[in-house]
Order: sequence, then C-alpha cells, then structure tokens
Amino acid sequence: EQGTDENGPIGHGWTYSAHPIGAAAGVANLKLIDELGLVKNAGETGAYLRAAMKDALSDHPHVGDIRGRGLFLGLELVADRGSKEPFDPDRRLNAAVKAAAMDQGLMCYPAGGTLDGRRGDHVLLAPPYIVEEDHLDEIVDKLDAALQQALGQVGH
Repeated sequence: EQGTDENGPIGHGWTYSAHPIGAAAGVANLKLIDELGLVKNAGETGAYLRAAMKDALSDHPHVGDIRGRGLFLGLELVADRGSKEPFDPDRRLNAAVKAAAMDQGLMCYPAGGTLDGRRGDHVLLAPPYIVEEDHLDEIVDKLDAALQQALGQVGH
C-alpha cells in the first residue's frame, strides 16, 4: 500500500504546510513589515522604552535588572537589590504584578523560577512594532504603578 512501510502509515504533512493562501498571507505580512520600517521602528522605540524604564525603575529597591533587546524587555524583581536575593516563590510576586498590571490596563508576561527553576521573578514587556513614544511612557507608568500595587499586596 502506498504511503506505508512495514511499521504502518508514514506521517508526512502538517495542516499548514504548502498551503498557498497561508504562504501568500505570510509573504504579504513580511513585505508590509519591511515597507513600513517596523523592524527599524522596533529598534528605535525599544531604545526609548529601555531608557524610560531605566529612568523610572532602575533605582527601585526591588528591581534587580532591566534587560532585553528592541521591544522585548524584561524586569527582574528581587527582594534585595544589593544582593539580588529573590523573593520567596510562595509570594508569587510575578502573578501579583500581572494582576496589578491588568488592573492598570497593561498586559505583561510574568514568570517565576528563572533563577533556579523555583526562585526568581520577572516580568516581560513586548509591545507591538507600531508603538509610539507616548504609548511607551504610558506602559512605563502603568508598570511602575502595578509594581507598587503588587509589592503592597505581597509585602516587601
């Protein structure tokens, strides 16, 4: 029987492979990203976001680091800035920051266990390529407010 071997049928294909409409949409999207200069914009606005985050949060006693590239930036949260000692994971600080950010109208991506699989909290930001500086100022303000709210809820 065609398409089989001695062990049974050969699985060879995926739902979207060689799909001409999906491929055409992908190519059109890539062309639009290029025509609008969105990758360049991500680099420029990403530098602005990083600087704004550092201005607002780099001296915060519970911010261990601000790092990333372009519009993909992370905020490390620590119990003690000097030693970089993480918060107790039972406090679930990253989840508290996410909930507080949602209260502010900001979506972020929280995670825990980044230090050793159990300890370590961070929050990631990844705004869209079309973001403008006034939006980035709003993001930083909302993240700062969410951080204050979350720290108040979990105690620090």
